Amino acid sequence: MTRRIPLLPIFLVTLALLGAGCGQWSPARTERAPLAYPEARQAAVVDVYHGVEVADPYRWLEDPDSEETRAWVARQNALTEGFLKKTATRERFEERLKKLTNYPRYSSVSKHGGRYFFWKNDGLQNQSVLYVQKALDAEPKVVINPNTLSADGTVAVTTTAVSWDGSHLAYGLSSSGSDEQEVKIRNIDTGRDYAEALKWCRFTQIAWKHDGSGFFYSRFPDPSTVADEDRMNYNRLYWHTVGTPQSQDKLVYERPDNKELGFAPIVTEDNQYLIIHGYHGTDPRNRIYYKPLDSDAPPVKLLDKADAKYEFLGNQGATFTFMTDLDAPRGRIVTIDIDHPEPENWKTVIPENDDVIDAAGLIGSHLVLAYMHDVHHRLAVHRLDGGFVQNICLPSLGTVSGLSGQQDDEEMFFSFTSFLFPNASFRYDLGSHLLRALRIPEIDFDMDQYETKQVFCTSKDGTRVPMFLTHRKGLRLDGNNPTLLYGYGGFNINIKPRFSSSTLAWLEAGGVYAQANMRGGSEYGETWHQAGMLEKKQNVFDDFIAAAEWLIENDYTQPGKLAIRGGSNGGLLVAACMLQRPDLYGAVICQVPVIDMLRYHKFTVGRYWVPEYGNAEARKKDFDFLFAYSPLHNVRAGVSYPPVLITSADTDDRVVPAHAKKFAATLQAKASGANPILLRVETKAGHGGGKPISKRIEEQADIYAFLFDILEVEDR
Repeated sequence: MTRRIPLLPIFLVTLALLGAGCGQWSPARTERAPLAYPEARQAAVVDVYHGVEVADPYRWLEDPDSEETRAWVARQNALTEGFLKKTATRERFEERLKKLTNYPRYSSVSKHGGRYFFWKNDGLQNQSVLYVQKALDAEPKVVINPNTLSADGTVAVTTTAVSWDGSHLAYGLSSSGSDEQEVKIRNIDTGRDYAEALKWCRFTQIAWKHDGSGFFYSRFPDPSTVADEDRMNYNRLYWHTVGTPQSQDKLVYERPDNKELGFAPIVTEDNQYLIIHGYHGTDPRNRIYYKPLDSDAPPVKLLDKADAKYEFLGNQGATFTFMTDLDAPRGRIVTIDIDHPEPENWKTVIPENDDVIDAAGLIGSHLVLAYMHDVHHRLAVHRLDGGFVQNICLPSLGTVSGLSGQQDDEEMFFSFTSFLFPNASFRYDLGSHLLRALRIPEIDFDMDQYETKQVFCTSKDGTRVPMFLTHRKGLRLDGNNPTLLYGYGGFNINIKPRFSSSTLAWLEAGGVYAQANMRGGSEYGETWHQAGMLEKKQNVFDDFIAAAEWLIENDYTQPGKLAIRGGSNGGLLVAACMLQRPDLYGAVICQVPVIDMLRYHKFTVGRYWVPEYGNAEARKKDFDFLFAYSPLHNVRAGVSYPPVLITSADTDDRVVPAHAKKFAATLQAKASGANPILLRVETKAGHGGGKPISKRIEEQADIYAFLFDILEVEDR
């Protein structure tokens, strides 16, 4: 069964499950009166980096609890709310969003002890509900309904682990979008929770023993026992026995000599070994340790060089199977005999090929691989010796997710989605090779009127960059189409086709939805990732700019009708591109952005991102390239920047809202012209994970009200 290790403490903002209003685009542009922005005090704060003085006049905005910061944020929110109310369409957008979002949605299925588990949202439930079935055609029973845990839907289940026999659930709760998790345990048959609650968890993976007596999990220290700067260090692996207090948990593994390492456990399907993934922040290069479950000996350091990515897929006795990119940037499958673990004894089962191995599972005595070909999936079945069996026919160009199954069971489950194909769940029988659709959602929208195509643009250095375009069939290429360009470009994350009802709303308004795949992601393997990180980050911005220019040069749109959108690392992307090419865009949606590239590592989990971005304090060469593109430090006085809506949330403890606040204050002080620069700070919300549907709809309605007004859509 494929298991994903939680190595991504920076949220990928998506456009899923949302919608907007209908409209018709007008070529006229309205003269705007300048907005009266809330005054932001400028303090005489100067830092020195390797002999270079750098001013930070809005340092005081880093304190979210000061009366001055709170008052300033309240005035910014009032300004933004007043601007959006004047659009006269905000309420209609929200109603349209609700209608498009209100359809049943399902996750993929996972099987534990002969029981089948899946998540379902009836439509407008703030949080999806976990169900269990004794058979695929049996009546589902609720396991946990997060909507009963808070009146406003701001308590979310952010991690789950079902015991091997399907009788117990360990689950992590997060409040108001925080990454902090409190792990609880539920008896699935009685529906009752045990008394204990496990604290100080974040990005926690849970691994049950087969006898159900307890599980392994990782957590951080009690905050009262370490300095503030070490609250996200000294991650440790523990054993918890069900029915006992956390104080009795047994320490299994720690690395006080390397306080920045994190750990994630796996118990093998034969109940013989504990596998420990060791990771350093978001660096995909990880470590693998193991120990027999019945042994008290220290773990064996099987792969300890952190020289590549290694994902444990399963084992046959002492033979461990891994997906790795060692000497294979697009991935390969290898086996390692732990009694003879030297690299010269490794066996390559499936070698690297032209397509990237994006996901893999050792299921039903087969290897199942999700290959990524030009950023969309093909699903292939191989024998354990690597021999090809067959491809599994997918509905269209799109994305496979939730691949699951066990080594001794021929049932396999996965989900499939694409821009015009809502997320659907499937069952595949590895014995009969029959594919069965379990749940295909129905939505009131005529998909046949639209199409998706993939094009390629050329970046500044000649690199070929893919981009998906979705729009109405028969679109006129006259340069007048409103176009929304989305991108991310970082952290080895690939941005594949996914369904979004907000995209449907953009399409029915006559718009083009474009999704660019820049370097920095894993679309073409680790080489593609490394070409967009550290000192090569500018490549990502160049790729995105090239995508925007392609859309204009090929008469899809024009600068005044081109909006760009990105969140988190994608917020950094659109901010940098806006500053570098303010002439190229008509509007910018910059969500939960990383903006201050000189100080980002000082906040919460920011130090996790140092392998991706670098550290301006520690190394002069890092300072040089970070300072060259850091959005906070590259706003020029007197420039007319495009209209921009910057969003954040008050309890975002991944990318702290200080980034967005300081950026808004800087832009408002320096930019010329009357284009609005607005800040929206959500309350009781975090980086995006676990955000209730009601808050997502409100935020998306505000975004569309802003875009439709700025790009001058006439309501119809």
